[in-house]
Amino acid sequence: MNKHSFKYILLFTLLFGVLLSCKVTKTYNRPNTNTAGLYRDGQSKDTTTLATMSWQSLFADTILKSLIQEGLNNNLDLKTAVQKILEAQATLQQSKAAFLPSLSGNASVTRSKQSAAGLNYPAGTIVNTLTTTYQAGLSTSWEADVWGKLSSTKRAALAGFLQTDAAKRAVQTQLIADIANNYFTLLALDKQMEITLETLKNRIKDVETMKELKAGAVVTGAAVVQSEANRYAAEVSIPDLKRSIRETENALDILLARPPGPIKRGSLAVQNMATDLQAGIPTQLLNNRPDVQQSEYAFRAAFENTNVAKTYFYPSFTITASGGLSTLQLKDFFVNSIFYNIAAGLTQPIFNQGLNKARLRTAKAQQQEALNSFQKTLLTAGQEVSNALYAHQTALEKQDARSKQIIALQKSVDYTQELLRYSSATNYTDVLTSEQNLLSAQLSGVNDKLQELQAVVDLYRALGGGWR
Repeated sequence: MNKHSFKYILLFTLLFGVLLSCKVTKTYNRPNTNTAGLYRDGQSKDTTTLATMSWQSLFADTILKSLIQEGLNNNLDLKTAVQKILEAQATLQQSKAAFLPSLSGNASVTRSKQSAAGLNYPAGTIVNTLTTTYQAGLSTSWEADVWGKLSSTKRAALAGFLQTDAAKRAVQTQLIADIANNYFTLLALDKQMEITLETLKNRIKDVETMKELKAGAVVTGAAVVQSEANRYAAEVSIPDLKRSIRETENALDILLARPPGPIKRGSLAVQNMATDLQAGIPTQLLNNRPDVQQSEYAFRAAFENTNVAKTYFYPSFTITASGGLSTLQLKDFFVNSIFYNIAAGLTQPIFNQGLNKARLRTAKAQQQEALNSFQKTLLTAGQEVSNALYAHQTALEKQDARSKQIIALQKSVDYTQELLRYSSATNYTDVLTSEQNLLSAQLSGVNDKLQELQAVVDLYRALGGGWR
């Protein structure tokens, strides 16, 4: 076979392989995802969404913003996510390098001995021949991507790289939400501690008042004992509040990659968050929410792995070549010592214990698993958006009713205390009930405000905000 014939055969093989490769591997298309009704009770067609707002614009508290920035700089989970991106980037570079031929060099000195009967010597004489061969050369091998195996492997690696990048952004959005929610929880606990300490101060005064009223025969000793019990009921809740404050501070420290310690903070009263919450339309989750993107990239990688598994049923086309210098005399190493060879071959799998079939079945099953996970992630995203929107709505409804409740209970406390002092129309049990109800309503009012703030944060994260 001459050189020109070989070129034509090689060109024909490659062109034929390219044509057939379209039938072996498939082109990725995003699976059909039904996003209709993902937001419960949400029929808006407005594409304006809270997710496009930067976290610096969402939060007004400068202390909170500094804590978030510190977390983005130091959080260990976020640093780990960045390292995973670097790992995936190396895998992607490796898959690209597979398109290039391999090249290796070698150098050797071989000394061999051969024994034979000498023609010019008496019978039975053995002659030993020593031969030294000096050789240096290069060898290369290249596999043609006839069926799309290398291309699919590269696309799978690219999907894996994009998946790690989306995972890093998902960690970032969750980190911002966790820092903000813990910060607001800390402010709420501070406010509840303030209310409880103020209540304790008032109840200590109540004990002294009851003692004076008893001395004036207005109340009995039972009222004095009840007032003391009421005082201790407020006091006993303080250690639990202190513990909750410390544990929340420690939780924030972990997010900031700090050792446990106090957290500088503002107050609940000055926290203002957006009340006009715009969620956009459900299809925007596919582009805004990192964990949804991460799940889709995982499906895409599985899709390409299925393509790779299909190519193992077809022959591989490999070209190998080697060449260099070889001589028996070192002085003649660069004179008339060139050698080379080139070979092309097809390898068709015939029997390999069902490995290729098992590989394809596994790849298809993993692809279906990835699709199920993608669809579930999207449904979960819709659920979280719906929950956050409703949590914000109910928090505002409760605050309106709670403020009226607190005003009424404060009046009830004042009225019953006045009646106890100046008439016999009531007893201390009525005062006790009014005070306990007032404290409970005040503490619940703090929780209502906390629910409002955290609902905004949760909605922001659920829509995919925080990574831009």
